[in-house]
Amino acid sequence: MANASLDGGTSSLNRWWHVVGGVSMNLALGSLYAWSVFVAPLEKEFHWKRADTSSVFIIAVVVFALTFIVAGRLQDKLGPFKISLIGAVLVSLGFFFCSYADSITKFFIFFGVLGGLGNGFGYATPIPVMSKWFPDKRGLAVGLAVGGYGAGSAIFGPLAASFLIPHFGWRTTFQVLGGIFFVMTVFGAFLLTNPPAGYKPAGWTPAPAAKAAATAYDFTPGEVLHTPTFYFMWVAYAFGCAAGLMVISQLVPFAKSVGIPSVTLASFGLIVGAVGNASGRILSGWMSDHLGRINVLRLMIGISMVAMPILYFVGGNVVGLFVMLFIVYWCYGTQLSVNGATAADFWGTKNLGINYGMLFTAWGVAGLLGGRIGGMLFDKYKNYQMAFYTAAVLAGIALLCELAARRPAIPAARLTATKVPSAVA
Repeated sequence: MANASLDGGTSSLNRWWHVVGGVSMNLALGSLYAWSVFVAPLEKEFHWKRADTSSVFIIAVVVFALTFIVAGRLQDKLGPFKISLIGAVLVSLGFFFCSYADSITKFFIFFGVLGGLGNGFGYATPIPVMSKWFPDKRGLAVGLAVGGYGAGSAIFGPLAASFLIPHFGWRTTFQVLGGIFFVMTVFGAFLLTNPPAGYKPAGWTPAPAAKAAATAYDFTPGEVLHTPTFYFMWVAYAFGCAAGLMVISQLVPFAKSVGIPSVTLASFGLIVGAVGNASGRILSGWMSDHLGRINVLRLMIGISMVAMPILYFVGGNVVGLFVMLFIVYWCYGTQLSVNGATAADFWGTKNLGINYGMLFTAWGVAGLLGGRIGGMLFDKYKNYQMAFYTAAVLAGIALLCELAARRPAIPAARLTATKVPSAVA
């Protein structure tokens, strides 16, 4: 199945194996979000401060986002298999080496740097591959593939927290997860291949007037950077995700402050959030195939803007907290899948690895700033209200940028050789 010829350029069924590969890859990579389950046992054994253990995750996020650009470019040149395999090896080694770590510096290197590199290489391939195999269902296919990333923490987080760590300790848990991730990511890598040049699903004809119509022209990275749309989308991506991460990072201490036991949030909140995250990636991706990419981004960021203050007011009620938690995670997950499909529609698939990689740096900035801003606001005002309100303001700015974003025009020098789809997103 590693050979694109298995699809023969026509098989509707076999191309879904590539989705299986993307899901398998991202389920393992999504373990990045499960870092929090290791925080308590590590702080207990080594007496580290929360700022130290939080920095491990921040390093991983930043390295992930920056690596994505390089890995995306290599993916465009060398194909997805080799890049996916590099990611598989790096992320698995990172977990395995963590089992022998005895200093925070080693965790910075093994989980932060190696894990971040592995995520960057592994995550750089499914979105371009899905975009090429599924021009007819691009939003759904990309959403399914990256939905695995959101679901990974729902599976491996509770597995580690409730079973592996209590029974075997955190060192063995890192080794077990590293082995599982190696099998899953290598399996995924063998399934992630590009279709034959000019591939179209059997019986499918592009509809230029469709809301999710794709460009017929492949923008170079330099041309992408000359489109105002890139900067509107970048700011919207950064602020929209920063808003979500700001709220998410404050959920545990916020819930504790309003009388909800930490064990309740730890037992159910992680699963509710992960399911919301995965649902947003998958179902919003499907919605974008029918309603248009930018339209769905506008809708979900708008809902997020309203949901964040509501979450603050209903936080003392367990049911209300979980409902709003699900919505906030859904809106956050939407941005991770629909932005990828939008980049393919707006700028083409030939250079999608690096083009989306440049846009994805917005997520890295969001990961760097979101939690820190929330913590700083709490330190200053000694309550969580300002953090939730500020998140709503950031979401509002993201919405304005999405409203300003338009399908980019083909460069004038190329216009005579390429037809522009007439539809708007």
